[in-house]
Amino acid sequence: MNIVFFGMNAGSFASGFGALLEGQHRLTALPDPLESAAQRAEFVAADAVIGVKYDAACPVPPGLRLWQVPGAGYDLVDITRLPPGAALCNVFEHEHAIAEYVMTALLLRVVEIPRADAELREGRWTLWAGVGAAAHGELRGRTIGLLGYGHIGREIAAKARAFGMKVHVCNRSPVDMAGVDRAWGLDGLAAFMGSAEFIVTSLPMLPDTAGLVGTAALAAMRPDGVLLNVGRGGVVDEAALYAALKERRIGGAVIDVWYRYPAGPGEIARPAGLPFHELDNIVMTPHMSGWTTGTIARRGAAMADNINRLARGEVLRNVVRPGAKS
Repeated sequence: MNIVFFGMNAGSFASGFGALLEGQHRLTALPDPLESAAQRAEFVAADAVIGVKYDAACPVPPGLRLWQVPGAGYDLVDITRLPPGAALCNVFEHEHAIAEYVMTALLLRVVEIPRADAELREGRWTLWAGVGAAAHGELRGRTIGLLGYGHIGREIAAKARAFGMKVHVCNRSPVDMAGVDRAWGLDGLAAFMGSAEFIVTSLPMLPDTAGLVGTAALAAMRPDGVLLNVGRGGVVDEAALYAALKERRIGGAVIDVWYRYPAGPGEIARPAGLPFHELDNIVMTPHMSGWTTGTIARRGAAMADNINRLARGEVLRNVVRPGAKS
């Protein structure tokens, strides 16, 4: 088969991918956007494409059998333009890394190691044990709220429970209550937002989730509440979040997913239209929470397995849209 890695993200999986495949296949890495007629011809001839984005700027590969998204989100794939014979699949394997990122962010907030290190280098023992006012916090006994309870939410819940935290969930569909202390549907969003000190959103970007966390939802949070977004930037309304932070109506935020992205590596670009970088009550990271060596290895193996299944005529995994049968 002709297998195309389309764009920067997909290209990260190209090295060593052939060794995971059964049989001999042609592997080609192409840039996004396609820059030449030869590249467009390679794209059009693809039997399988691994890529994040497929839109009107891309030619249609008529013989395409599989569009494999190298991640969980497929909101940048125009499903209506895919040939009817092409299946659309995604892949997860990032939930472990994102859960570690979330717990790291929470731990750094309550166990003030960076502050302790900076002050002790100056000879100041501000957080010295034995001084009552110096005692730092801990996660045990605190409540984490998970807005979204898919792969990521469930993995965060497992790690939060290991730290002795209470787990609240708000989800689009009913949840398994094992290990969950309280749960709401999206119609109970306001009550959920005020129920926990830490609110983590891992929802995908869909018509019913766009801007879901807006002014009303943020107003329902506790004054000391912290919002963490590791799902999609657009789920949290940009202007509402900025106002809540600037006016200190919530305790803070840790944001890993954004409203604007650079066109490519090396480009200097602010991640939003509003100056979040000027605020001192937000931690900003560049959509890095799920991007680990482990995630790359697990995703590569999972995507290669799907292509092997395609070649053998077997059922694909993580099917978003099945291809029409010939």
